[in-house]
Amino acid sequence: MKAPQDIVLRPIITEQATDALPLNKYTFEVAKDANKLEIKQAVEELFNVVVLKVNTLNCDGKQKRMGRFVGKTASFKKAIVTIDPEPNEKGTKKADKKKGKIEFFENFF
Repeated sequence: MKAPQDIVLRPIITEQATDALPLNKYTFEVAKDANKLEIKQAVEELFNVVVLKVNTLNCDGKQKRMGRFVGKTASFKKAIVTIDPEPNEKGTKKADKKKGKIEFFENFF
């Protein structure tokens, strides 16, 4: 099994991603071979939140040119994670010590 740091690689900070923050949707670049269950467990362990839903999409690399030479940027997998804003109201044992936000993103909106 992979470590959570090997699954969630970095946050994605774009205009579209920051517009989704008030809806409790956070965007991350994840490992290409990670599935939704692994992503959910990794985000819950890293950020101490309750994940409700995970949407994933594969982003292909774009073709770039430098004069007559053609190259391609790297492709990656992106995950949009929806977290529970108030996890303590569920009354589950798992949600007792969980937070409703990810601290890293609090300054973006």
